[in-house]
Amino acid sequence: MKTQNLITSFLTALPLLAAMFMPAAVVAGDLVNVAGASGIALGGYDPVAFFTDKKPVNGDPSITAKHKDATYFFASKEHKSAFEAAPEKYLPQCGGFCAFGVSVGALFPVDVSTWQVREGKLYLNLNPEVLKAFNKDLPANIAKAEKNWPGLVKKHAK
Repeated sequence: MKTQNLITSFLTALPLLAAMFMPAAVVAGDLVNVAGASGIALGGYDPVAFFTDKKPVNGDPSITAKHKDATYFFASKEHKSAFEAAPEKYLPQCGGFCAFGVSVGALFPVDVSTWQVREGKLYLNLNPEVLKAFNKDLPANIAKAEKNWPGLVKKHAK
């Protein structure tokens, strides 16, 4: 019951949260959660490391690649090469925004500690409580996020 109350409160506050936490910048023609004018995606974490190292690893600012005008940092040249060969394999779902937020039609920032790879895809969420809510019915929430994502891109991409 406590979890249900938390989710109900969260959903009630969605419009306000969306306005408060809208990222400083989105990438033209697509929607990628980046850090302001720098255009750095994933907070500078290496997207490949979530798959290969099974943990968040800070990328090296001297080893970068651009994808859809977002800049990604990598911990090694090997990771950069793997990303450049197949970026869609390593990109976070929902443009790097909170997957649960997208499942309810909103864009929220993420806490990298909420990362998870499920069925070969990287998902991030706002915080550990939201991660629990997302995982409570993972298949349905992923389906909702996938359904909502094109509309959010259309609405928010510049």
